[in-house]
Amino acid sequence: MAETSRKSLKRNAVATAALVCLAATGLAGCGEQGSDEPFAGQSADDIAAKAVKATRDAESVRIAGTSKPQGAPQAMTVDFQVDEQDNCQGTMTMKDAKADVRQAGQSAYVKGNEPFWQAALQGQPGTDKAIAQLQGKWVKSKPGDSSTQGMCDKQSMLAAMDDDKSERKGLKRGETTEVEGKEALTLTKEQGDGEKLTLYVATEGEPFILKTVTRGGKQPGEATFTDYNAKVRVEQPPAGEVVDPAKVSVSG
Repeated sequence: MAETSRKSLKRNAVATAALVCLAATGLAGCGEQGSDEPFAGQSADDIAAKAVKATRDAESVRIAGTSKPQGAPQAMTVDFQVDEQDNCQGTMTMKDAKADVRQAGQSAYVKGNEPFWQAALQGQPGTDKAIAQLQGKWVKSKPGDSSTQGMCDKQSMLAAMDDDKSERKGLKRGETTEVEGKEALTLTKEQGDGEKLTLYVATEGEPFILKTVTRGGKQPGEATFTDYNAKVRVEQPPAGEVVDPAKVSVSG
């Protein structure tokens, strides 16, 4: 059960990280010259590069997004607040399955409902007995556990923005609009496969990324970025609600 739980947590950690990275894929390109306010005299690639840097340099950020890759049975939604010290809290859902996640320092905790654990354990022997022990409990990972490593790493979540700087070409400046009450400049890019990427950059203060949207293509989705530099306050789950997966019995 210990190994099964670790693998299950790893799959969900990877899924969470993948969604956040997917939400950021629209941040990778720019290029066309523009002269109107805001960002007068700056090209789209300069604006996007500054937006990526500002976002990655922030002390903390809240990322909320939804994605449904081609072939996936259901859309996945995440809402995470994370900082530079690996503190985070949030939720991830897929249809009826839901899990809450917390990490304070090096210890990560996941509390899922029954559909979540049914999907995570995938009908392994003893699943029903294990799920009965996990209901209402937080499953704790040990420091350095590969199953949850990177799940609450802010830079890992945002790494897809900056993986390939050569892709920051071809974005066009659009109109200004509002995202969560903040003015934003839109940058767009249309791919040959019908995929359209839209990036929204804050026009006041730091040029933070406020939203990304991917329409069409193989991995449509969107994400909003809010609560920049806000304190991430994570409460440790009560000891009586914490479960060590290694001690979950699946027999008897």
